Amino acid sequence: MNARPAGPARRPSGVREVIRYNWPMYAAGAVTAATGWALARHLPGRPAALARAASAGAAALLTTSTLATWHVYDRSELHSYDWLSELLPDGPGDHLVVCTGLDEASRPVAARYPTARQLVADLYDPALTTEGSIRRARRHAPPAPGTVSARPDALPAATGSLDTVLTVLAAHELRRPADRTALFTEAVRTLRPGGTLLLVEHLRDLANTAAYGPGAWHFQPRATWLRHAAEAGLHPAAERRIATLITAFAFRSPAA
Repeated sequence: MNARPAGPARRPSGVREVIRYNWPMYAAGAVTAATGWALARHLPGRPAALARAASAGAAALLTTSTLATWHVYDRSELHSYDWLSELLPDGPGDHLVVCTGLDEASRPVAARYPTARQLVADLYDPALTTEGSIRRARRHAPPAPGTVSARPDALPAATGSLDTVLTVLAAHELRRPADRTALFTEAVRTLRPGGTLLLVEHLRDLANTAAYGPGAWHFQPRATWLRHAAEAGLHPAAERRIATLITAFAFRSPAA
């Protein structure tokens, strides 16, 4: 495994980029809010109240989701990776960064640990990842030079060659359970005894549902990730919340 330079810095995605990637959803919310308010002026009684309620609900969801995204991606410690040392006290060592279309982890991790050897695998498959937000994100932030295209069941690392596999806000884009299972199984194959799979995700929980409404169903529940880890033979070693809405798990492979 060759050392991979950090490369030129690029501003990580904040609320502006998230809106750019997901603009149809934001546009739909704005149209719903405006249409409901306009209709309410021409409807009687209960229909007008329902139209106003729909307008207010859409406006509230737009507001809460935008503020939550700003808090997480522009104001929190997420992109600084200051939290990483709590989960990996000895650093990532020889590591693989796994992304699924948008890689915003490899550069900051490489910059923070310049002597650690790094590989980057992109699991993006346009036939399976059909969401427009990922396509727009890739056009804005294409994979860094040296990134290897891969599959969940075939990570580009030799058996027992890695200290850490990192997947940051990426694994939930594997919509098929079998692909997530394959990713965890492959991570175990590539890890040395006692190595770590570091998983960072929004969860489908109360906090994310309050912030993103139905959009939180795009994420997986905590129990899903714990089940995938257990099925692969990993055990939870540490867990940390980042900006309330993101959870970082450190899953450890068995020691020799």
